Amino acid sequence: MVELCRAHKQPMVPSGGRTGLAGGAVAMRGELVVSLERMNRIDPIDVTGLTLRVDAGAVTEQVHIHCAAQGLTWPVDLASKGSSQVGGNLATNAGGVKVIRYGHARHWVLGLVVVTGAGDVLELGGALEKNNTGVDLRQLFIGSEGTLGFITEATLKLTRLPERLEVALFALDGIDAGLRLFESARRERFELSAYELFTEPCMARFRAHRGFGPPFARPSPCYVLVEAEACDPASFERWAHGALAAPGVADGVLAQTPAQGRELWRLREGISEALGATGLPHKNDVALPVGSLAAFCRELTDVFAASYPGWEICLFGHVGDGNLHINVMKPDALGREEFFRLTGDADHAVFDLVKRHRGSISAEHGIGLVKKDYLGYSRSPAEIALMRRLKALLDPDNLLNPGKILDA
Repeated sequence: MVELCRAHKQPMVPSGGRTGLAGGAVAMRGELVVSLERMNRIDPIDVTGLTLRVDAGAVTEQVHIHCAAQGLTWPVDLASKGSSQVGGNLATNAGGVKVIRYGHARHWVLGLVVVTGAGDVLELGGALEKNNTGVDLRQLFIGSEGTLGFITEATLKLTRLPERLEVALFALDGIDAGLRLFESARRERFELSAYELFTEPCMARFRAHRGFGPPFARPSPCYVLVEAEACDPASFERWAHGALAAPGVADGVLAQTPAQGRELWRLREGISEALGATGLPHKNDVALPVGSLAAFCRELTDVFAASYPGWEICLFGHVGDGNLHINVMKPDALGREEFFRLTGDADHAVFDLVKRHRGSISAEHGIGLVKKDYLGYSRSPAEIALMRRLKALLDPDNLLNPGKILDA
């Protein structure tokens, strides 16, 4: 197909589960949309090597179900796992809620099969845990959003499914308290698998959408959901009870059963749906050094208070890895086009703040179309020039997902 498209100078856009939030799979200029949906093979698990070979169109949740039967998992866990596909996860180097424990998607793939823009089929890595033979070419394609090559197959690295998870939800008086609690949890002997923060505006919209909210008598400025694995339940419970006496902690609840743990997770995983159902959000996904999160949030509030007073800002994210999702909600009195014009201007101020804190303008959603004009806030001119040379080498006719990440 790639060779045929080259002969006719026909651009192509890869299409996976279409759950991306940066416009990476948008076809705007008559591109051929290449769906991987029917390339969904999932092979038997190699239980000795703990590996699994799948097609790029395999749905993330189906991979999880397939592995769970053997007590294993591919620990890339996303709210969109029911429709996202493995190829898209790798093309965007997906993060998710378990990065603090397991890292990004790139850490859980041993091999790839990729078709480049020159029509070459590259088999990279296979099922080898060790392969120290020069540049690791797999990593060029992971996170490249289909601009260097189309991923068609992957050999995934698996790990044991946790036998038991402990889940707690705390109500806090601010983000500073959330970071102090995070420091406390990290000093304990249990393994943190998730540490999620969300603010009261997120919960207010969740309540409006779903009709219920946190199991606390009164709202609090923010909340954190803590999940731990590989720990003694009694030690986690002792820590959770001790945390209630910490400064800035207003209340807390500890899940007593797996079902209660899943109910607490619904509060976090339902936020994006609730924001879209109750308003029009302008989304940003940024990363900061964990120690800079509180100062960044204070300065972010000042930026919007000075230039856009009265706008509602809904913050949530993966505090353990410094990933913050900034959702600016459209005021009712403001038209859609004017809102996006103003938020486009605001993005420059937000990304300038990100740059001053040595952060990234995209933590896990990628660049795509949405953030292409802002890439210079996170990448130097030399880095961007090198990315252009790689693109020209692997896709000499600029036919693979053209106009994404970089202009031609």
